[in-house]
Amino acid sequence: MTADAYKSDFLRVLNERGFIAQGTNLEGLDEKAAGGIVPGYIGFDATAKSLHAGSLIQIMLLYWLQETGHKPIALMGGGTTKVGDPAGKDEQRKLLSDQEIAANIASIKTVFEKFLTFGDGPTDAIMPDNDEWLSKLGYVEFLREYGVHFTINRMLTFDSVKLRLDRESPMTFLEFNYMLMQAYDFHELYNRHGCILQLGGTDQWGNIVNGVELCRRKDGVEVFGLTTPLLTTASGKKMGKTEEGAVWLNADMFAPYDYWQYWRNAEDADVGTLLARFTTLPMDEVGRLAALEGSEINEAKKILATEATTLLHGREAAQRAAATAEETFEQGGLGGDLPQVDLTAGDIDAGAALIDQFLAAGIVASKGEARRHIKAGALKVNDQAVREERDLRADDIRDGAVKLSIGKKKHAIIRVV
Repeated sequence: MTADAYKSDFLRVLNERGFIAQGTNLEGLDEKAAGGIVPGYIGFDATAKSLHAGSLIQIMLLYWLQETGHKPIALMGGGTTKVGDPAGKDEQRKLLSDQEIAANIASIKTVFEKFLTFGDGPTDAIMPDNDEWLSKLGYVEFLREYGVHFTINRMLTFDSVKLRLDRESPMTFLEFNYMLMQAYDFHELYNRHGCILQLGGTDQWGNIVNGVELCRRKDGVEVFGLTTPLLTTASGKKMGKTEEGAVWLNADMFAPYDYWQYWRNAEDADVGTLLARFTTLPMDEVGRLAALEGSEINEAKKILATEATTLLHGREAAQRAAATAEETFEQGGLGGDLPQVDLTAGDIDAGAALIDQFLAAGIVASKGEARRHIKAGALKVNDQAVREERDLRADDIRDGAVKLSIGKKKHAIIRVV
């Protein structure tokens, strides 16, 4: 449907920004969203202390749900994390302790406060934890009351199960239960909070449909499901990953400067899509920036990086990252927001191995990796390739600092204090 075909601001915004892949009854959802407040939820399992950029598309869905006058529910998966979602996985994920899950949830919560307004108002966001109800379920009672509403035949047709079996990857009964638990979450959220919408990626379609059907059978109501396309880059890479690892959303795990650089390094063909989905710029401005060509597309990438970083880390941090990047890349200087290692003149006189400094600055993950990059000529000191293992020298110091680099995009500073 075209954007102007929707009555509700919610679906109109999602449609024009490219968020809609499929829905159980989009016309019915549109009616509900146009006529009143729709509480909608997305579940986030707590498998690590931070979500990564691959989760941003779901966070932005909740952002736009609230911005268009509805109630977002960021469901923490304290209970489902104990089981593990088989969707998109080739093996069972590591099972965490209750203490590890609780610590992860506490850390993850800080990110949502950047995007959503929490409180007790009708459109304020809430953050329940499904461990509140899942861990209290009696197994036999759950099977008798809810297991009868799911058939193995149907469950085997869902991609989250079917693709796993097609690859002949073992799937435990524990994981097979995940979709029942997620369906039960929808039923529970409907009864506790009047939730009538579940959102997620297309890999969650089967789980969402199960929840919609369970609410119809147990509660006698129509609730709705909506999925977004799974986002990959123009070259086919998965969103939220770099060659160095995950793009974490918590600043203590992935610095704001590195986050800015992640968006700045987007592929040209992705700029329009990323501006639409991961910034709040008006769509006419998104269209103007996406149409830029040649070297001008770099200006659009800088705007993308600054706007995306502002949403997560704030305008001041985003502008600081942009200024650091300009000084480092365009003026040949040493930006003050780069990762930094402090050494004294005595440390240098005593012998400070360059490999150790690249490791301390986070540019390489191991000494072995550093040695491989030295052989390839990829490690640089003050923009000059390092050709052999050596110590840091006094003549490396320029204005009290030494610039360390790998390739053209990753840099750090040694400050001589």
